[in-house]
Amino acid sequence: MQITKELTKLYYSIGEVAEMFDVSPSLIRYWESEFKNLKPQKNRKGDRKFTTKDIRELEKIYTLVKERGFTLIGAQRELKNKGYEYKSNAVLKLEKLKAKLIKLKAKLDS
Repeated sequence: MQITKELTKLYYSIGEVAEMFDVSPSLIRYWESEFKNLKPQKNRKGDRKFTTKDIRELEKIYTLVKERGFTLIGAQRELKNKGYEYKSNAVLKLEKLKAKLIKLKAKLDS
């Protein structure tokens, strides 16, 4: 999932972030407890304030868990890989299509 809304604010509330991903705030809190690299700041009242970096991290988690079907442990392992690169399903499909087109072009050229 790619956030289409431009992130212009410094901080976003958990409600705003949950709305961006169309999930419940409790799921965001749960993912925060499961993924060490997701640590939003909290104010004195305890309200979470998510930065753009936190939202990008949530995009990765969302893609792995919700779109690609990883378990939480599998997603944690994938994120630990230093070579992890965020790719949405659309990008993965386009890469496959590109590879097919390159093969087809090679056949036509020979």
